[in-house]
Amino acid sequence: MIDVLCISGPSKPLSGRVVVSGAKNASLPLLFASLLTGEPCVFDNVPDLEDTNATLRILRSFGARYEYRDNQVKIHTEKLVSTTAPYGLVKAMRASFWLMGPLLARAGRASVSLPGGDAIGTRPVDLHLKGLSAFGAEFRMDHGVVHAEAPGGLRPAEINLDFPSVGATHNILMAASLIPGRSVLRGAAREPEIVDVCAFLESLGAEISGAGTDEISIVGTDRPGSGYHRVVGDRIEAATMLLAAAVTAGEIQLEGISASILDSTLLLLRQMGCEIIISESGDVINLKAPMELKSISFETAPYPGVATDVQAIFLAALTRAAGVSVIKENIFESRFGHVAEYRRFGADIQISGRQAEVVGVPNLSGAPVEAHDIRAAAGLVIMGLLAEGTTQIRELHHLDRGYERMAEKLKSLGADIVRVPAIDAREVVVGC
Repeated sequence: MIDVLCISGPSKPLSGRVVVSGAKNASLPLLFASLLTGEPCVFDNVPDLEDTNATLRILRSFGARYEYRDNQVKIHTEKLVSTTAPYGLVKAMRASFWLMGPLLARAGRASVSLPGGDAIGTRPVDLHLKGLSAFGAEFRMDHGVVHAEAPGGLRPAEINLDFPSVGATHNILMAASLIPGRSVLRGAAREPEIVDVCAFLESLGAEISGAGTDEISIVGTDRPGSGYHRVVGDRIEAATMLLAAAVTAGEIQLEGISASILDSTLLLLRQMGCEIIISESGDVINLKAPMELKSISFETAPYPGVATDVQAIFLAALTRAAGVSVIKENIFESRFGHVAEYRRFGADIQISGRQAEVVGVPNLSGAPVEAHDIRAAAGLVIMGLLAEGTTQIRELHHLDRGYERMAEKLKSLGADIVRVPAIDAREVVVGC
């Protein structure tokens, strides 16, 4: 049986309060980092996602015992029973390559398949390997699997990244946290999820300075203890919920995330005509949208720039904005795959290389569509809220990988949205 998400639109203005879940892009590396210690670890605010559960299954293959309840994970890998990541478990999730650093640091060897995941362009691992090689690791590749060993043990190093890769930064920091002595990473990614991982590594016993900047210093420990961390709010989910309210001329209150990590998103929303008020504490965001959104232009960039992960949802929102919007994608070379599905609604979008030109149209029509990656799936939800009639979205496993209870949250705000079973993948769904 295949589920389909049905949205009836155009949606009435969304209103109410919504709490953002924990960040997927912090939860996964944090869970992998639990392999660094033989002591128990606890994580709060972990979102219940397909990727979260896949990560826990991977960790169980290494000997981890865990309990996952009410968004809390208690996990303990007292002894590593393997250093090889099972291909069947890691093939569909690119984040699985983040296993390399923890396994190398704790066991001195690792075998991990090349990353899979969303089809949004090449994802080279050369920066990961460059960084880990500086610590003394040696690599060979065999049938799509990267095998690593540190025959002389890992040693401190100073590493310069040519690009602020989030994944490479995670891997290098996790490995460095178990290397006695001081290592320095320059050109590091600055994302809030990196700061989260650094805070957890400190709870294990590492000494870290510079988290959130492009130069991070790590003094590792050879006796890691137990660890605890509460996962930061998901800034991509926050952007999605704010845009859902914006395209419906709605008014919502968003909680569960600090506005300080949403600066670029909030700036774009204000440019589109939204009124945004932030509480004194900084963790409550109130958005009031205009009747008609304005066109804007922007380009994606590493944090604190506009995240590539919000490109698809902003593009969706701009399909009915007044005027012409231009979006340049600087991170991944193939991240406009969602445009073909957006055009099925009647959107006017032209692609030239890494640039999309979006001409706002007065009306969109609901359509049967398929999601091709996590953020494209969220973009299709935005399109469904905008379009006249019924939209049916298939391939919901992408949405389930990255968003916790999205349909339920939108429904609580007033969206006409329901998840129903299809009789057959080739047939019209029932219950829309």
